[in-house]
Amino acid sequence: MSRRLGEGGEALVSAAAETPDPSVALRAACESGDEDAFRVLYRAVQPNLLRYLRVLVADDAEDVASEAWLHIARDLATFRGDLDGFRGWAATIARNRALDHLRHQRRRPAGSAQDDQLAEVPAREDTAESAVDAIGTDAALALIATLPRDQAEAVLLRAVMGLDATRAARVLGKRAGAVRTAAHRGLRKLAELLDAEDEDGKTRRSAGGVTQMATPTLKEVR
Repeated sequence: MSRRLGEGGEALVSAAAETPDPSVALRAACESGDEDAFRVLYRAVQPNLLRYLRVLVADDAEDVASEAWLHIARDLATFRGDLDGFRGWAATIARNRALDHLRHQRRRPAGSAQDDQLAEVPAREDTAESAVDAIGTDAALALIATLPRDQAEAVLLRAVMGLDATRAARVLGKRAGAVRTAAHRGLRKLAELLDAEDEDGKTRRSAGGVTQMATPTLKEVR
């Protein structure tokens, strides 16, 4: 990305350099093309974007993320919006690159299911926040990857990328109610998987009356 400074650009660059505030960096990167500000944005968004892509394209996530960031850097001057909007925009670009990659490789995302749109039946409660503590590990991402794709993406966009239902719906090309429902169903299934892991661990530890070493469950890992 070239370093460009317009009117007021020096002040924006200075602010972005002095504080790693992604919101300030976003403005500086968009308006003046500042490279330091872009690095702040990258560090703020890349970790969760990579987690999202790992469920879609597994070991190819880093390559796809690199392609997405090239696209983001190229078109950043055209972006208009706040930091949450940028996360949604970045997720949309990354998802499109992932789907292109999958079509090229002639394979489907991990845990894929036909991408049918769910009926717009809003969940009774917004449960995305309850998953935040359960998705920071590789073990958790592996569990999410076993969900149908619509549920996996809804959980990842809501709880990993931090998007609200409206922005997540824009990424997926669906209605907000459908995304809420998919996230709710996905989180409920994850809870069932976690409970099953706990029960399995208890069974192995007590088998034959002998205490055994059990593989750590997701709850123990976190």
